[in-house]
Amino acid sequence: MNSTSYVILGLLSIQPDLSGYDMRKGIQSSIGYFWGESYGQIYPALKRLVGEGMIAPTKAGAKGRKGRQTYRLTAAGRAALRQWLALSFHNEPPRNEFMLKLFFAREAAPGVAAAQVMDLNERNRRALELIENIRAGVSAEQRSNPHFAYWMLVLGLGETLTRAALEWGQAALAALGADGQIAPPAARSQAGSAGRPAASSRKRLPDQRGSARPLRRVAR
Repeated sequence: MNSTSYVILGLLSIQPDLSGYDMRKGIQSSIGYFWGESYGQIYPALKRLVGEGMIAPTKAGAKGRKGRQTYRLTAAGRAALRQWLALSFHNEPPRNEFMLKLFFAREAAPGVAAAQVMDLNERNRRALELIENIRAGVSAEQRSNPHFAYWMLVLGLGETLTRAALEWGQAALAALGADGQIAPPAARSQAGSAGRPAASSRKRLPDQRGSARPLRRVAR
């Protein structure tokens, strides 16, 4: 049982009588936004799940819509799905090329890092528009579906993460500055101290933790 098998069991728990083609289309319009499934694994997984009794061909092997074989979830398959859902999740280490390039961006030409951040911001703006369109469409068509509340939770997490990424993007552009590069720490330190007054010469006494604090006039 690999992840593809559980994707198939999950899809059939939502809607029975799906073919392999139906599953591919369903993945593209739903979990495909956050889960990269290998479509080449679907048909081998279907055959394996039938052999294990987790799913069964619809109508004793009769051909379904458009001549495609369709399937339904069996009691054993539903039990396996519920057992898997109860397990602690395991996210694979991400492969984020944007973050990888930003990590090495000091070697890039001036302005490259800022351009990458602006590109990411634009993608996230488009992602927010897509999320809003999905929410409107699903709310209009699937509000009575028993899975609807869970789909909205997933969509809400996607929106929260995307908005947070946009907020980070604005802060990153501010940090990169007008020339699109981050100044070395020494330069930032000198620039920050240029307009500050000299440190106070007031006597300081140690506080209860041993650190110093200034003497202050006590109001009476």
